[in-house]
Amino acid sequence: MDLRRRIVAEGTGTALLLAAVVGSGIMGERLAHGDVAMALLANAVATGATLVALILTFGPISGAHFNPAVTLADASQGGLPWRDVPAYVAAQVTGAIAGVWAAHVMFAQTVIQISERQRAGGAQAFSEWVATAGLLSVSWGCSRRRPESAPFAVGLYITGAYWFTASTSFANPAVTMARALTNTFAGIRPEDVPTFVAAQLCGAAAATLLFRWLVPSRPRLAPDALLSKGEA
Repeated sequence: MDLRRRIVAEGTGTALLLAAVVGSGIMGERLAHGDVAMALLANAVATGATLVALILTFGPISGAHFNPAVTLADASQGGLPWRDVPAYVAAQVTGAIAGVWAAHVMFAQTVIQISERQRAGGAQAFSEWVATAGLLSVSWGCSRRRPESAPFAVGLYITGAYWFTASTSFANPAVTMARALTNTFAGIRPEDVPTFVAAQLCGAAAATLLFRWLVPSRPRLAPDALLSKGEA
């Protein structure tokens, strides 16, 4: 597929994802009237459902990474040429910022904002390591053995990880940087971004190394051959 089309797909998909993340956070907080659990539930369900739809839509075009950690992991395993990585990451970051601004416009907010929402400390950083390692594990495991299930598995994982991680599972450097530009329910202070991004990249690397061993991309024997030998 032509690189320009793939880049537009990555930017558009990431923008829609951030519009969903930030927009559902604003809507959830407004409708919950102070009930943080209900606001988080709305935010998680809307984000997970939108992510499934976006992966199904843009996956055949660009791979639907929407995430620099996924792009770097894919390139490290030969799935994406390294020469395409800067363009993918630039499109993801640009799209993420555009998505945040779009959410602000939809909800009549000031477009340019800086978050004041604190997300600091070791527990938050470790949560991001776990969230991203889990996301890459789901992605690698499904893509190598059950690719048709990957969009649904990724969406469900993110929905769940909103709740079982203390950080509410950003799991994405582009998302993290863009969310520093919204002083709403989904925001994060700019000074907390570097720690989140470092933890995310480390988590992605750990999952990639694990699944390179657990599920090699090119098995020595195809499943059909194993079955014919009675070994599976």
